[in-house]
Amino acid sequence: MGRVTERRRVVRIRNGAAGVRPDTLVAEEPLEIRLNGRPLAITMRTPGDDFALAVGFLVSEGVLGGASDVQAVTYCEGATADGSNTYNVVNVQLAAGVPVPDITLERNVYTTSSCGLCGKASLEAVRTASRFPGVAADPVRVPAQVLTGLPDRLRAAQKVFDRTGGLHAAGLFTAEGELLDLREDVGRHNAVDKIVGRALQAGRLPLTGTVLLVSGRASFELAQKAVMAGIPVLAAVSAPSSLAVDLAVESGMTLVGFLRGPDMNIYAGEERITL
Repeated sequence: MGRVTERRRVVRIRNGAAGVRPDTLVAEEPLEIRLNGRPLAITMRTPGDDFALAVGFLVSEGVLGGASDVQAVTYCEGATADGSNTYNVVNVQLAAGVPVPDITLERNVYTTSSCGLCGKASLEAVRTASRFPGVAADPVRVPAQVLTGLPDRLRAAQKVFDRTGGLHAAGLFTAEGELLDLREDVGRHNAVDKIVGRALQAGRLPLTGTVLLVSGRASFELAQKAVMAGIPVLAAVSAPSSLAVDLAVESGMTLVGFLRGPDMNIYAGEERITL
């Protein structure tokens, strides 16, 4: 399996003086996700938690709803001409009786490290029906002072970011601010998929009563992934997109943006945030 970080030569200029030194960079490699042996998606990701990434992606696609839906997750041998295992191709074998989606050109997805939904035919195609009851009925309440403390907790737990400065993070918290899980990845959507995939593997879906914090902006694809996993509160340190706000309103999810210091903007579901 590939390494999470790699070393590269860099010319570093400080105060007008140049010097050569090694620098630590975050690794980025392609991961092909296959479903029952058929190619479904390719994403650029930071190696690690690949199985969780694959099954988390399939939760967001509406294919999986629990660990019992999966028969096996394996790396594919013979993925190269010489038959070697690159650890960059993962196959998810569905359990007997689990419906197999129609893998057409409209569903076959190439995702970059910044966009989780490239290749979707239309907005309607990505408004996938969740396998779980809607988040609108989740009664969780989160004190505002708990939310304002989460970015510092997320940042303190980012071990690889400290060495590279080049990773997004997603953190899953309780309503009381306890960190349940944290994943880092070069792609923000991958970090969320890893969180959701690990929850599926542990039999913890849907993630009712939780808060998902992302280190960047709150895009539509991240809001979609949160809704599909049953997460009632999504918070971001940066701005949300208009479609993310629309989805939050439609689904009954709480969406918080610009969560910095004591300040935040609540774009939907403000009744869950208590002062």
